[in-house]
Amino acid sequence: MIDKAEAANADQVAYWNGAAGRKWTERQEIQDAVLAPITVQLFLAANLREGEKVIDIGCGCGDTTLAAAAAVGERGRALGIDISERMLARARERAIALGGKTRFRLADASAEDFSEEAADILMSRFGVMFFADPAATFANLRRALRPGGRLAFVCWREPKQNPWLVMPFHAMKNRVPPQPERKPEDPGPFAFANDSRLRGILEAAGFTDVAIEARSMQLDTAIGRGLEVAVRGALELGPVSRALDGQPEDVCALAETDIRAALTPYLKGDSVELGASVWVVTAQNG
Repeated sequence: MIDKAEAANADQVAYWNGAAGRKWTERQEIQDAVLAPITVQLFLAANLREGEKVIDIGCGCGDTTLAAAAAVGERGRALGIDISERMLARARERAIALGGKTRFRLADASAEDFSEEAADILMSRFGVMFFADPAATFANLRRALRPGGRLAFVCWREPKQNPWLVMPFHAMKNRVPPQPERKPEDPGPFAFANDSRLRGILEAAGFTDVAIEARSMQLDTAIGRGLEVAVRGALELGPVSRALDGQPEDVCALAETDIRAALTPYLKGDSVELGASVWVVTAQNG
């Protein structure tokens, strides 16, 4: 029998176990490098301590979980949760290569039974914006925390604050049919762009001392490897990838040309730097 929460998130499960999961896995090293400045902000907010028990929600290929495991040391524990089998397989490969004891679990955080966990902290780098019922999901996640436990995550602010992600799409959008209209609160990268809504969700889930702070920065989408790395990243991930899915080769080629032209003015040496902005969110369990 399928739990209602699992059924509501079925589209996301299918998406992250399909082409999206494959592409993120293939580009794991590059994407972790692109997002490294944001990872720094997450770990500053999480303030992990030796011996703590950490649960990383939406851990993907394991970058933040492995870093958390290193931060809490031999006496601590780190568990990564995700819905993508392919991405978790990559995470486990990385954990074995590092010789650590990091654990990963295939699970939908909306429906998973966390009541026995008693974690010190829940954390996430862009893994919590995709739930059909976010307030119910965060209430379920809170059950994983001990009394006084912490929550720390990063999520994207509004699209106009994140040209690194949306500018390539706008450069090529006339090459493809109009995309399905998305409401601001629909599950997806920008579901928590409204900080007032985000605060309400967390408070409705029972979290206290909610703090939401903006952090803006430049991301090098080429990671110092030249323009073509940035172009390839724009084509394979995010809104461009979804728009080009199923399009003929000639359309994809024209879109690639448009994106290359749009990114070229931002090329400095071998870097392509574009603006990004996130909310750094912290809260307490009681």
